Amino acid sequence: MALTSKRTKPSRESLKRNESKWTPTLMEAGWTVLPSVILERQKALGLDAVDINILMHLVRHWWFAESLPHPAKKTIAECMNINESTVRRHIAGMEKAGFIKRQSRYDPTHGQMTNEYDFGGLIEEVKPYALEAIEERKQQRIQSAAKRIRKKPILKVVPGDEN
Repeated sequence: MALTSKRTKPSRESLKRNESKWTPTLMEAGWTVLPSVILERQKALGLDAVDINILMHLVRHWWFAESLPHPAKKTIAECMNINESTVRRHIAGMEKAGFIKRQSRYDPTHGQMTNEYDFGGLIEEVKPYALEAIEERKQQRIQSAAKRIRKKPILKVVPGDEN
């Protein structure tokens, strides 16, 4: 899958907003982008907590659309404090589900290198959920706007029985 994207830096305003939450020191040390819809729909996608954690580790190495990430499974396992075979099993499961695609890398001098990981399948699988979330937010905005412009009823004093 060929993804194209301009290499753009996040706006200074969004960085400042995140720095106010996480501190400039933590943000300067590095941060990772993962669309919220993946977390929100992980159950529907059949992803468990280990899968999500592995995805986060893979994604943290994906800086540009045209350059797929290629961290070592051993590195991911060490960061997560789990066995490398667990990482292999979960990656194989996500590949079987069509969420990621492993692409071998080979260097004539060094031989087999770490795999690259393509997230095209996950992106396509999550798009309907994303569109659903976008539509829900749109409807919420419409309802919110309607509430703001709705006129309040005028209360009138109605003479009642004086018995």
